[in-house]
Amino acid sequence: MKAIMKKVAGPGLSLEEVEKPTNLGPRDVLIRVRRASICGTDIHIYEWNEWAQSKIRPPMITGHEMAGEVVAIGSAVTRVKVGDVATTETHIPCETCYQCRTGRMHVCKNLKILGVDRDGIFAEYAVIPETVLWKFSPEIPLDYASVMEPFGNAIHTVSSTNLLGKTVLISGAGPIGLMAIQVAKVGGATTVIVSEVDPFRIEMAKNNGADVVINPMEKDLVKEVYSQLDDGVDVLFEMSGSKKALEDGLKCVTMGGETAVLGLFGKKIDIDFDSLITMRGITVHGITGRRMFQTWRIADELLRTKKVDLSKVVTHVLPFEEWDKGFELMLNRKCGKVVLNLDTISR
Repeated sequence: MKAIMKKVAGPGLSLEEVEKPTNLGPRDVLIRVRRASICGTDIHIYEWNEWAQSKIRPPMITGHEMAGEVVAIGSAVTRVKVGDVATTETHIPCETCYQCRTGRMHVCKNLKILGVDRDGIFAEYAVIPETVLWKFSPEIPLDYASVMEPFGNAIHTVSSTNLLGKTVLISGAGPIGLMAIQVAKVGGATTVIVSEVDPFRIEMAKNNGADVVINPMEKDLVKEVYSQLDDGVDVLFEMSGSKKALEDGLKCVTMGGETAVLGLFGKKIDIDFDSLITMRGITVHGITGRRMFQTWRIADELLRTKKVDLSKVVTHVLPFEEWDKGFELMLNRKCGKVVLNLDTISR
């Protein structure tokens, strides 16, 4: 089968011919991958940054966002059957630790990540544990089912607090930030302000329903927010991973407000915790992954009932063989989500 691999340590990926997996454990499922989308994590692996060098052990198949069809199941599998369509959670839990046993599998103590700690889904076929499969509603198009994992990040972040009648600031209009705009509106937010510096993403934020978009490179974000809302915003969703965006965003939050942080900074950062958070009574939520499987249920319902329109976020659907073009688009930040169509492969 064809697979996109990190064959050797160093920058880049390559399309290779590899053996189709055949050995299934009792609770494993063989998936024929039909759509796969490119994530920021895949870009880190492609670029071979410090994080990737510390985590990835070549050779391995990368990728973790997909939609596909069940073609074989292990002897103990009960949740899916051959012919079902499914997508997958990235976080593979041990199911036995304290977190897993108390409803927090997404922060499992022994967590493994698909496409990072084991072979991923940038391939014609992939073996995935039954535990992490989500059988999505048939009304959901494959292109959008393949991005349910990052969509879940947006939902997990936004649902960290009750937004009914609240005002919101989203820092960063990458794909997850764009999804968060729509989810916040569905959740009852009255005003959604977005902070973004990239012209392409500014336009996408407007197209996804942002009420106000501010470029902090051109205008003072804090002054602009308070010119719109006398008391600042009720909630900040930090999606950018920028220290400056976090600091300015916190200044925009009303006394006693909330913030949820999904963006990763990639290093230690210093902020004035006393004046920005403690003395202002700000509640901070750290967000990672998706709640399993509450978030997936919400994602499925929002897409099934068309309450969220991911056509405003998925900007490119490319043949699998044009994967390098997809990575180029991502590297140049001239896209939303990029989906690879594996149905184009002659099987």
